[in-house]
Amino acid sequence: MTEPTAFDVATFGEAMLLLVAAEPGPIEHATMFHRRTAGAETNVAIGLARLGLKVGWASRLGTDSMGRALLATMQAEGIDCSHVICDAAQRTGFQFKGRVIDGSDPPVEYHRKGSAASHMRPEDIDEAWLRSARHLHATGVFAAVSDTTLPTALRSMEIMRAAGRSISFDPNLRPTLWAGEARMRECINDLAARADWVLPGMEEGRLLTGESTPEGVARFYRGRGAKLVVVKLGPEGAYYDSDAAGTGHVEGFPVKEVVDTVGAGDGFAAGVVSALLEGRSVPEAVRRGAWIGARA
Repeated sequence: MTEPTAFDVATFGEAMLLLVAAEPGPIEHATMFHRRTAGAETNVAIGLARLGLKVGWASRLGTDSMGRALLATMQAEGIDCSHVICDAAQRTGFQFKGRVIDGSDPPVEYHRKGSAASHMRPEDIDEAWLRSARHLHATGVFAAVSDTTLPTALRSMEIMRAAGRSISFDPNLRPTLWAGEARMRECINDLAARADWVLPGMEEGRLLTGESTPEGVARFYRGRGAKLVVVKLGPEGAYYDSDAAGTGHVEGFPVKEVVDTVGAGDGFAAGVVSALLEGRSVPEAVRRGAWIGARA
């Protein structure tokens, strides 16, 4: 007998306070910053919540001002934060980001080593709470944060697979967090093999699989058990390969002026996952993902 579900999507991940420079140029020249939230999983959680899904997020925060601000932000979005551990002995991670206006990659400085979230471990998972979601969204970022977050990510996926829940996975590569490229490739592909829906970017796919085409990247993950692979192609849209709808290509949505591409992939994931959980077709889901990614 299938257990009843209380909410739609659960996710684990590190939230960081983000300080974005108010004017373009090197970060060290900035005199004013705007406060934002950062974190691949939290970006997706917020996107899904705004699209009307019930979302739960599990993590660790310090009880410092940054941790309090992040928790309040997530709660204000209507996200279940009942399994966020707030620990006075740990500190919340943060990052600085330079402002760009030309579509280039912004300069970013991370201050996350030893953060509260990096101390998450498999024992922190409340299995009954996790199984009360009908879907798990995972990324390669949380797995890369520390030696204990990787087994935590793996355990969360094992629990959901055993419960018959669906799982989406976005590689979201952060090479600087891994001991080396070979280790990153091994771990990310192991995580992807545990997911139903895999959402790599083309450049990520090339690095992870050695394939040079969207079709090749999709075949690689389909051959490892994925029911759906969507390969993000930036302005060209996305290519999909699936059990339910075969293969196809969805055109991208034109963006008159690209300001900053950070967060576009998280928006894409929120669009695809939300549409699939609503029961929409694969092409419809990919189209929603492309539209939201362009907006982001």
